[in-house]
Amino acid sequence: MKIICIARNYADHAAELHRDIGLGTAPDRPAEGDAAGPVFFLKPDTALLRNNDPFYIPSFSREVHYECELVVRINRLAKCIDRRFARRCYDEVGLGIDFTARDLQRDAIARGLPWEACKGFDHSAALSPEFLPLADLGGDVQRLHFEMEINGEVRQRGDTSMMLHSVDEIISHVSQYMTLRIGDLIYTGTPAGVGPVREGDTLRASLDGRTLLDFDIL
Repeated sequence: MKIICIARNYADHAAELHRDIGLGTAPDRPAEGDAAGPVFFLKPDTALLRNNDPFYIPSFSREVHYECELVVRINRLAKCIDRRFARRCYDEVGLGIDFTARDLQRDAIARGLPWEACKGFDHSAALSPEFLPLADLGGDVQRLHFEMEINGEVRQRGDTSMMLHSVDEIISHVSQYMTLRIGDLIYTGTPAGVGPVREGDTLRASLDGRTLLDFDIL
């Protein structure tokens, strides 16, 4: 099982991230059909945090950030899928949190190193215990709303219509490079509003008004 994460898939977060990690102005969205496609990276299966278990801030980071994302679960084997047929590869969605050790990320970028340590550490991919049939949400994955709050205060609001790369585009692109298998997870990117978690926080996230994530930070 693979955890595939899409980077900088909302323009407002791309700008936010580039300011935070010192990369200057965020790049514009690639033109339709651009071979580069969406940027993606992987997390290992040991990164999963399931069942709304608490998240323990790791000792090696002083600045772990939350990034709430819509998660799509692949339901069939898929390789080199044309975008027209990508919709056949999923039928339910959930929510996830891509926890990022931002201080380690800044250091890695400054030294030109890979990001595995800041993105792929144990329990850095919280996953909702429940996935919802897309049909129950209106059937259109690009018309979904989600939000995340900490201690009752909303920090992020996402609308999938604002994605720079659609879910179908993501699936088509990633499948050109690696075979997608049943159960693979795609974290589709985060909107603006990311920030640090602190011991004692309670994190909740909902999809179209249905709470899917609810756990503590320890």
